Amino acid sequence: MRVASLAAAAVVGVGTLWGVYWVPLRQLDAVAAAGPWATLAVVLAGCLVLTPFGWAGRARLQAANNRALLSVALGGASFVLYSNGLLYGQVAVVILLFYLTPIWSTLIARFWLRWPVSWWRYAAIGLGLAGIALVLRGDHGGLPLPRTLGDWLGLASGLLWAVAATGIHVHVRTRPAETNFVFCAGAAAMALLLALLLGDEPEPRVAGGQYTTALLWTVLIGGVWWAASLTAFMWASREMEPPRVGILLMSEVIVGAVSAALFAGEPFGVTMTVGAMLVVGAGVLETMPDRREGRGGAYDTPG
Repeated sequence: MRVASLAAAAVVGVGTLWGVYWVPLRQLDAVAAAGPWATLAVVLAGCLVLTPFGWAGRARLQAANNRALLSVALGGASFVLYSNGLLYGQVAVVILLFYLTPIWSTLIARFWLRWPVSWWRYAAIGLGLAGIALVLRGDHGGLPLPRTLGDWLGLASGLLWAVAATGIHVHVRTRPAETNFVFCAGAAAMALLLALLLGDEPEPRVAGGQYTTALLWTVLIGGVWWAASLTAFMWASREMEPPRVGILLMSEVIVGAVSAALFAGEPFGVTMTVGAMLVVGAGVLETMPDRREGRGGAYDTPG
């Protein structure tokens, strides 16, 4: 019981922490004018922190299923898309676009893995689409479609995370810290690619005399968010059923939207609030157990 409570607290803590991830990330970008290079820097810092664990678990990683390693690396890549989306887009919108994951996970479960899908997961698709339409409508008016680069990165990150999370749940058996090392390695590869494609400058430009500040932000974000919190999440997610993990992670949506409204002055009116509630509702619906089959979520294996 104590372990279950600790795991639940860890998931809520991770969701809360990632809800304010945009704050230090934008602080680093302001100091270093780094754009996507900022994400690359913090991910590399996370990799360095996790390197001893990756080395200690190298035998298990070498013996791991290739699909498991690829799924974990893709998970890291999805978080990099999300991280860069927070630099280019409105925080609450990017977070909510990422949390359309229930839509993609349901479609993957039904049409790719051929798993049975409950009717309420189809209802979750409808709720999620209606919710994000309201969010986008409230954000910029006109057709409720992604418009900014940040919007598209947020949408792509949720889709890629749905693919990765399915593979992680089915295939991964390695320990949390070494798994997170692979996660951050995959993130670093995607971060470098995006930095080369999206970076306005060939390298980041640190404002005069602020190298120490930039380094401190980089180490803080890489060590706390990427290394520590994600390792804690990977441990906690093994101690809990996927439906409960999904519900508790919704703390990120709430914290992200509130913090962006308070600290970044981002508008979050009635239309966007209703849309956000629908997206959260879609996430809750997607995690409801299938009473006929005894399955706990779209990520669960059949049988």
